[in-house]
Amino acid sequence: MAQGNGRSGARREPVFDSSPELRVDAGDRPGGGGKPPARKKRPRKARKARQKRSLTGRAVYWSLVLGLWLLIGAVGVIGWTGAHLPPIQSLEIPKRPPSIQIVDANGRTLATRGDNGGAVLPLKQLPSYVPKAFIAIEDRRFYEHYGVDPWGIARAAVANILYRGVAQGASTITQQLAKNLFLTQERTIHRKLQEAMLAIWLERKFSKTQILELYLNRVYFGAGAYGIEQAAQRYFGKPAKEMSLPEAALLAGLVKSPSRLAPTRNFDGAEQRAHIVLAAMASLGFISSSSEKIALAHPPHIAAQAGNGSINYVADWVMDAINDVLGHVDEDLVVRTTIDSSLQAGAEQALTEELAQKGDKNGVSQGALVAMTPDGAVRAMIGGRNYGESQFNRAVAAKRQPGSAFKPFVYLTALEHGLTPDSVRVDAPIKIKGWQPENYGHEYYGPVTLTKALALSLNTVSVRLTMEFSPAAVIRTAYRLGIASKLEPNASIALGTSEVSPLELVSAYAPFANGGLAVVPHVIERIVAGNGKLLYAHNDQPLGRIVDARYVAMMNEMMQQTLAIGTAHKAALPGWPAAGKTGTSQDFRDAWFVGYTAHLVTGVWLGNDDGTPTKKVTGGGLPVEIWSRFMRGAHQGVPVAALPGPPAGGMFSGLFSSNAPATTDGSAPVPPAPIQSARNTPGARGSSLDGWLLDNLFGRARN
Repeated sequence: MAQGNGRSGARREPVFDSSPELRVDAGDRPGGGGKPPARKKRPRKARKARQKRSLTGRAVYWSLVLGLWLLIGAVGVIGWTGAHLPPIQSLEIPKRPPSIQIVDANGRTLATRGDNGGAVLPLKQLPSYVPKAFIAIEDRRFYEHYGVDPWGIARAAVANILYRGVAQGASTITQQLAKNLFLTQERTIHRKLQEAMLAIWLERKFSKTQILELYLNRVYFGAGAYGIEQAAQRYFGKPAKEMSLPEAALLAGLVKSPSRLAPTRNFDGAEQRAHIVLAAMASLGFISSSSEKIALAHPPHIAAQAGNGSINYVADWVMDAINDVLGHVDEDLVVRTTIDSSLQAGAEQALTEELAQKGDKNGVSQGALVAMTPDGAVRAMIGGRNYGESQFNRAVAAKRQPGSAFKPFVYLTALEHGLTPDSVRVDAPIKIKGWQPENYGHEYYGPVTLTKALALSLNTVSVRLTMEFSPAAVIRTAYRLGIASKLEPNASIALGTSEVSPLELVSAYAPFANGGLAVVPHVIERIVAGNGKLLYAHNDQPLGRIVDARYVAMMNEMMQQTLAIGTAHKAALPGWPAAGKTGTSQDFRDAWFVGYTAHLVTGVWLGNDDGTPTKKVTGGGLPVEIWSRFMRGAHQGVPVAALPGPPAGGMFSGLFSSNAPATTDGSAPVPPAPIQSARNTPGARGSSLDGWLLDNLFGRARN
């Protein structure tokens, strides 16, 4: 086929004889080992930009996905929470304060609370500084938020993270009102969500003035007082509209912890909180600095409370317990307690009459008594010498050094680590990092059994045991048995230098009386509404064993010797096996005796509120006398029962010499002669053997 010159598409055949030689590079051959042709590289900045766009795109995508699921979850939670909201029909008409009838274990009326509550007060009838005090301390952004304060939540979260605990709360006044009106006191996320939703609902339905009005007329102020009018009448003996600025600040400060800060029992705590309220008011411009100074210089006076009977200490405690169990109370209640009216009367008589006869000459102005069954049911409680003069419940709220009454926890620790009541330790001077504890009277007895050391309350042996098994081990034992107060892990814990309340110390002795079972003291058996509906019932289910039965038996045998020949030799109950331990704190500031039978565990504390020393009152003296007087009456007509463990004289008999000389009245044998003594002469009570025993052993032992 002939080629057409210059015509496109014509096929041209290659000519090999005149063209350059064609060669294939090694890199172009299949499987060739040469380098591939160089590729044109993308600029580095372009690659980074592309990678960044890719990462950003993925982040946006997954953020949208996550946000969508969070939105779906939030809608679901809100819908579920809204479907489970409590009824809110009763909000518009605040009810009168409820009537609360407190009865004893047999149904007899002990006291009535709440039936004389104050009327509902409009906000305009109160001095302007009254609501401002509550806003300053509880919700300073009250007029700016819509029920829930995000800024307050953020601030509280930061503070709690910084302090590694709950340093601040974030509930607004509206949220608190929602909780008081509709919700229980449980602390759950579900309840907080309900609280937030109800707060928003309240803000939409009511004005700020109405919300603040409802709040002030519903909030609990402690000591059974609901609403600002009732609180003003109870604490100051005047209408709320006549309150002064310091009084308003004090009431505003109570809302945070009404049970703990009620000024009738903890005036110092309430006053310190009031100072914080005044400072907050001044910082917000609600009051001037001069008004703050005047208020600080004139603290409020707490009015004398009606009714002087000791049962009012119990009634106040019951009211606080109701608030903890049920939260806000808006209906009439009947509260059946564990109190035995006859035992309560006997305890009051024993404490008040003994103090009336011997308190002044012994330098003792106050006392407390707690009696409970071995399973923790409180049968009697005396919180002070005179309720009308002081409503501070020393049985529950006072924290004092127990002295040697703490030693049973030391000895139980030793037994649980392998020792026995027959184990011997040396009673001799000891020095620990410059601290040199001594036996009272500077007398030492050399090698002694643990039983003898506990009965005679020998300090050096207690310290040796504590250091042998560590203070931390002793503290763990005390906590396990029921001590709740903070205990310092040092050598002096052996002598009871960390403070505890009478209630917790008595409850910590209860496992010795019940065979080693855990105990939580309680005073409420059940709560019934006015319509007969059961609102609360105490759970009687056992809490489990916390001390092995064999160690309980050993401790009971050892502490029976305290009553037989030891520092509490006056405390013996005719016909009843009883055990216990005395205690005296440094400089005779506190005197204790906690003793028990299989029927009742009772503790007595004596001292002064300001911590001044008594006139050398020891646990083996006046506290034992009050305890014995009460316990003798409490055991009349009760069948005798043995303490958990072997019969008296069976398991550890022979620990004390049976042929030891007796005292002139045969009450107790004479202890062995001390190997070291600073004072071996008869005491001031006379030269009789009984007088020597009382002065040189029982009177001066660090008991």
